[in-house]
Amino acid sequence: MSVEDLGASGNAAASSAFGVYVHVPFCTRRCDYCAFATWTDRAHLMGDYVDAVITDIGRTFAAHPDRIATSVFFGGGTPSLLPADDLVRILDAIPVAPGVEVTVECNPDTVDLAMFRTYVAGGVNRISFGVQSMVPEVLAALGRTHDPASVSAAVHAARAAGISRLNLDLIYGGAGETLDQWSRTLEAAIALGPDHVSAYALTVEAGTPLAEDPSRHPDDDDQADKYLLADRLLSEAGLRNYEISNWAGPGQECAHNLLYWEQGEYFGFGCAAHAHVGGRRWWNLRTPDRYIAAVRAGEPVEAASELLDGDARRIEALQLALRTSGGVPVSALSDRDRDELGPLLIERDGRLHLSLEGRLLANEVAVRLR
Repeated sequence: MSVEDLGASGNAAASSAFGVYVHVPFCTRRCDYCAFATWTDRAHLMGDYVDAVITDIGRTFAAHPDRIATSVFFGGGTPSLLPADDLVRILDAIPVAPGVEVTVECNPDTVDLAMFRTYVAGGVNRISFGVQSMVPEVLAALGRTHDPASVSAAVHAARAAGISRLNLDLIYGGAGETLDQWSRTLEAAIALGPDHVSAYALTVEAGTPLAEDPSRHPDDDDQADKYLLADRLLSEAGLRNYEISNWAGPGQECAHNLLYWEQGEYFGFGCAAHAHVGGRRWWNLRTPDRYIAAVRAGEPVEAASELLDGDARRIEALQLALRTSGGVPVSALSDRDRDELGPLLIERDGRLHLSLEGRLLANEVAVRLR
């Protein structure tokens, strides 16, 4: 299913894609804005955690022998903190289809050429670097441990090892970041020749140090200006916006993320990992300790689940599709809403797409979908 088909049916069954997400919950430092299930004091659990994930993968696929992964995504946390051989051991345990996309999230200061060579030999073909900024002062304000030089070195090492696809993750709108600094980040990132760029507005998550300091909260108008600049510079560099926060070269869209936006099906392995099959979503025990213990005891690792009814699934499918360049059917909005939202929408070939202004106000459109 191409991005242009998104939302056409509200049903991912039309797609043969199936994903696997592996959560790696280890970090050397927690960023002030991070609310993910990550820990800085559990490195001693890495070996046991890898073994538990492999065991969980084995028993899950044994129960579902018809499932084959078309995309695998190692996220975190910091997957590149795992020994490369251990990450490849996990990948080896997953039944994969020919041409599978395998992405590993990496921090620029936790990688080297030898690691990437091990990745490539093991089947990894896509790296997503957590760059966030290419300005030292902004990196420091975000609590990142790397510097721009390490980003450049990491990208060159990945290319030298034969990694065929590279994404750079960027964050804009942190307190004190100027428009000029954001422009410098974009220009430096583009100069590295990425195949894909994800640019996210800094968000305030409850329970984080950032949330507790209102003086550091981002400004909506500032973030809008920075989004417009990102779209202009990335588009001029030949990267097409195919989802509100994602730009890619021709054929370089992230297959795994497309799966999410298509309401596709996937298994999740590791603590706090989410899964979705048959309209049912579930998520695993949150801490690595509990996850390891449950696997060892042969007990379920599921913590909770939800089942969306038909109407809720259809609306969600439209809301996800709206974020993409595929858009939604014209019938997804009433005549009145289409008129009121006019400048936010572009109608083309019987579908509605967000205009550039519409991308800034996507939530205003999403709440009116029917």
